[in-house]
Amino acid sequence: MNLLKEKLVEKASVEGFDICRVCSPNSIPDVPHRFDKFLQEGYQGQMDWLSKNKSWRKNPKALWPATRSIIMLAQTYGSEVDPLELLKRKNRGSISIYARNNDYHEIIKKRLKSLGRWLVKEVEKSEIKVFVDTAPVMEKPLGQAAGVGWQGKHTNLVSQQLGNWFFLGSIFTTIELPFDEPEIDHCGSCRKCLDICPTNAFPSPYTLDARRCISYLTIEHDGPVDEELRPLIGNRIYGCDDCLAVCPWNKFAKTASESGYISREELMAPELRELVTLSENQFRSFFKKSPIKRIGRSRFVRNVLYAIGNSENIELIPCLRPFLRDEDLTLRDAANWAFERLRK
Repeated sequence: MNLLKEKLVEKASVEGFDICRVCSPNSIPDVPHRFDKFLQEGYQGQMDWLSKNKSWRKNPKALWPATRSIIMLAQTYGSEVDPLELLKRKNRGSISIYARNNDYHEIIKKRLKSLGRWLVKEVEKSEIKVFVDTAPVMEKPLGQAAGVGWQGKHTNLVSQQLGNWFFLGSIFTTIELPFDEPEIDHCGSCRKCLDICPTNAFPSPYTLDARRCISYLTIEHDGPVDEELRPLIGNRIYGCDDCLAVCPWNKFAKTASESGYISREELMAPELRELVTLSENQFRSFFKKSPIKRIGRSRFVRNVLYAIGNSENIELIPCLRPFLRDEDLTLRDAANWAFERLRK
């Protein structure tokens, strides 16, 4: 099986993956306790789907009992652009680096399937299942168990090879493969990711309260955002890269070679006045292949209205007027809040 493992790593590289490691489906015994504590604290916010199929999340063997090995794969989406610079341009919207082009789910899944098909041809009567992060799989703990990286204090996976700008995918298989050594924590005394968080979303190192996380608030949270948090969102209209951007391990990060991850020009620093006027059809067309499309126009425009309220630019007030009596109560609330902010 060592030869098969070598061929697997080589084939994964051909498919565009930067790291390929393997772990046991029984390699995350501490996850059930940590996950239960996370849910008990209510840190998941409105993400009710996290509490569904809990047994599957806690134990990969419960998700698929036939699993004998889990192949963890990483692909970089690193950029030469510093996302923190855009936060100074308050008339522009800041979109998380990973979402400035095509939806990574589609790209990763296609490559996982291709690699999986190759694998089952190599081993007769073998089976596989592929997962990107929409499935009930604890990818980050499994990534650490496989040696891809370690979960940093910001709870994201950090790699000595790639920094923290990378996507994860997994292949569960009935094939017995040699396991890699788990990665150890290399964060040391550093707490840059914790200190930069605008909303203090980390109650303690290695613990995230999603209810205060800007990525959660702009992507997952439905309805009005708490007023105390709105000014802290700034011009971030989809996601937040602050804790990722300051990680010292990014000195080893690579820029993305996959064309689907290279930022579209129109999404690098879009004008708020243009985004807020998008109709439903225009929104769907503009974000046709983007992960942004999945949150829908209403939630996206809500984010843009908050950003306008934080822009300190009274010239954007006319952009708010159509929404002051909008049928969507969340948009109406956001527009009125922004209007009052700019009038002060």
